[in-house]
Amino acid sequence: MKLALGPLLYYWPRDQVLSFYESIAKTPVDIVYLGETVCARRHELRMEDWLDIAARLAGAGKEVVLSTQALIESDSHLNVMRRVIDNSLYPVEANDMGAVRCLSNRQPFIAGPHLNLYNPSALQLIAGLGATRWVIPLEMASEDLEQMQKSRPEGVQTEVFAYGRMPLAFSARCFTARHRNLPKDDCRFSCIEHPDGLELQTREKQPFLVLNGIQTQSSSVYNLIGELADMRKLAVDVVRISPQAQHTESIIDLFDGVLKQRVLPGDALNGMKDLMPGASCNGYWYGRPGMDHVAA
Repeated sequence: MKLALGPLLYYWPRDQVLSFYESIAKTPVDIVYLGETVCARRHELRMEDWLDIAARLAGAGKEVVLSTQALIESDSHLNVMRRVIDNSLYPVEANDMGAVRCLSNRQPFIAGPHLNLYNPSALQLIAGLGATRWVIPLEMASEDLEQMQKSRPEGVQTEVFAYGRMPLAFSARCFTARHRNLPKDDCRFSCIEHPDGLELQTREKQPFLVLNGIQTQSSSVYNLIGELADMRKLAVDVVRISPQAQHTESIIDLFDGVLKQRVLPGDALNGMKDLMPGASCNGYWYGRPGMDHVAA
């Protein structure tokens, strides 16, 4: 199995992003997804900057993929999406069916997790349009993935989101701006103040969800490091880690250690406790509520 680093879901200052990917170039991750997938108002990096980062990562031996935005709302969003698709250097991850339409019968692409491919017919359809890899929906259980793998189209790889706060939903409204009583069009780029998102709590002061601009995430961190052996049995090709503001490189090293059998899964999970921005969960993998944690 290969290790992938998913697209950056948060809004960080430009220098932090550049420094982050310089450090990622030195890690054992095989594939790096780049680009803005959440909010087009985020402007710290432009398309040219992402291409510069891509060139540096490719020079370090990484496979680079450019990701498209998950929620397309305007002509300007469409123009950005088309610029990503029209790049002639790197494959594209489509996170919206509009992107799939632009890519179909034109170039191979990766079907992102937000396309919601839940059954063999949907996977067969997307493969027929040119998908060479698909990322399973986050809430898909291992039993359902097993059935999908039995009828997986030839030549299509499977990728699993295996670490990070789960992107659960997108909205036309920016909840981070709403939290500050600001309209979306004058959000003052509030989410840059929350490098791992803005945590919400229940009335009982228990962590519940995380606001990330127009994206709602889980408060708990989806962590399948204990299930990597299961993924091998299911012939999963790629394991995805989602970036976080701190310790991403250490998380990558622990996943790499388990994959290469240098580290026991239980030891790796214990070593992660102080590296995660929230508690660990893996319920979806076992067909249970996502916030549950089941001992492997």
